[in-house]
Amino acid sequence: MRVCDLQIGDLMHKNATHGIHTALVTPFDADGTLRLDLYAALCERQIQAGIHGLVPCGTTGEAATVTAEEWSQIVETAVTVSAGRVAVCAGVGTNNTASTLVNIRAAKELGVDTGLLVFPYYNKPNPAGLRAHVRACLAEGLPLVLYHVPGRTGQRLSPELLAELASYEGVVAVKEATGDLRFVGDVLHRTNTAILSGDDFTFLGLLAQGGAGCISVISNVAPAETVAVYEHFAAGRINEATTAFRKLWPLASFLFSDSNPVPAKAALAELGLSGPAPRLPLAPYEGPSPRPLLENLGLL
Repeated sequence: MRVCDLQIGDLMHKNATHGIHTALVTPFDADGTLRLDLYAALCERQIQAGIHGLVPCGTTGEAATVTAEEWSQIVETAVTVSAGRVAVCAGVGTNNTASTLVNIRAAKELGVDTGLLVFPYYNKPNPAGLRAHVRACLAEGLPLVLYHVPGRTGQRLSPELLAELASYEGVVAVKEATGDLRFVGDVLHRTNTAILSGDDFTFLGLLAQGGAGCISVISNVAPAETVAVYEHFAAGRINEATTAFRKLWPLASFLFSDSNPVPAKAALAELGLSGPAPRLPLAPYEGPSPRPLLENLGLL
């Protein structure tokens, strides 16, 4: 199956299940104040650069540190700026089924296209619990992208269980963030559900195995350049895709040289697009300047 053949229902008109979807950072002032004006500008920059979707309030968006009111404001801003031009997939998952259902209902009211459902962290639910959790979330009627990120949840599912959950009606994609292409291959072998890379380093490799795209951190900083990798590959221009991907590799290495999204915020601050401050317990970036990397990509 080619990337460009991945189509799922009415969501396809917005590329909701394939392409480049940016896991957006959330701009804060140094005192922790949410900057919705900067956030709206970041959303518009992404859309103008050709990305296929906005992903507010995920890991990169520091969702664990925002209040319920801020979560609503952030998601609403993404939906408003998008105005139907690209898909919006809001992070809705928590480690509590009841609070996750509250988020899903709110996301539906705000008009998102899909919800990003991280598997519950800290709890380490057993398979029966995971099945019940996903089914309860799907019963709310919002199409969901399952988010498998063992580095954050402390729990790595088997390929068999992840493929089973991906087969549930209402699951439109999986964000797979192990960074393990053998694991991805085992999942792809068992499901026709779209698989999106949640690990920028393995993005091109996943496409080569039949993956559908990427929910990307790199595209916060270099959206057009990240889209180019996908578009080259989807058009069969493999050499061009490889060249474009290799060009982004130093930036990817920088962006994951510290806890995400700390370096991403430093890079965006260098570009004058956002302040560098994360919220505690994350501290601001203190390493070498990303300026040479940004200059090499022609971003400065």
